[in-house]
Amino acid sequence: MRGSILWVAAMASLEACGQSDGGNVATNATANSAAPAVQHPTYCFYPDAATKGWTASTGKSGDVTVKGKAHLEDRRYMGGLGQAEIAGDKASVWLTMDQNTTGFGAVDNWWDVSLTIPGSGAVTSVTVMCGKKIVATLPVKRKG
Repeated sequence: MRGSILWVAAMASLEACGQSDGGNVATNATANSAAPAVQHPTYCFYPDAATKGWTASTGKSGDVTVKGKAHLEDRRYMGGLGQAEIAGDKASVWLTMDQNTTGFGAVDNWWDVSLTIPGSGAVTSVTVMCGKKIVATLPVKRKG
């Protein structure tokens, strides 16, 4: 009796393996692979006087590097740049306040921040954003 119960259970398991999903797996995989919209910071932790020295330049590869300085009194945090976005010949980067992982502070609490924007060979202008606020609009000089 036990043997027949095990045999019926095994057959039921094998039968379940061959059942059709009605195409739901493919539909779910496509829906899950769609890239979610990038969420940019909406709040700026920096007053206007807490950023300075913004520049944009190109390197040997043609990609744009953005540099500047950001001031934070609280040494648990450090300035950063991230979330680059390219639209045609314009790019945007967002100023961030990151956790200080260096174990050190910056001189007079002014952090050097920089970011090289990958795939920015055609960019001619970069906007530095802090939340929804424009911190700087930088022209990119290209050798032509």
